[in-house]
Amino acid sequence: MGDITRRTLLRDGSLAASAAALLQADAPKRAEAEDRASSVFHVFAFRWKPGTLEAQIDRATQAIRAFQGTIPGLLQTHVGPNISPRGNGYTFGGIMQFTNKDSLDAYVQHPAHKALLSWLVPLIDAVELDLYA
Repeated sequence: MGDITRRTLLRDGSLAASAAALLQADAPKRAEAEDRASSVFHVFAFRWKPGTLEAQIDRATQAIRAFQGTIPGLLQTHVGPNISPRGNGYTFGGIMQFTNKDSLDAYVQHPAHKALLSWLVPLIDAVELDLYA
């Protein structure tokens, strides 16, 4: 094999095309790895169903706040009444920050979260959003 110089590689183009194809093929894997390393925000809002008692709303508030220090990877939790006049009937909500998508996924399956959902879901109509920071 003869000497290969930078000029030969640039002129040939096939190596550059192959390298570009490899980088492009690997892009989704890199993006997923970067996403899993990024902080994630879990945002939720509730419309309480008729007949929900103030004591049940207080219980939900306290249960969600109690996740802090219990759920691995949960960095911060903010929860309470929605004060926006543009809430479209969603009168309660919160935001939780997780270290990454894996910690959010683990939270969804955590026994404390499942215990909350077992009594809370019948009381609410909810919307949820999960966002990378």
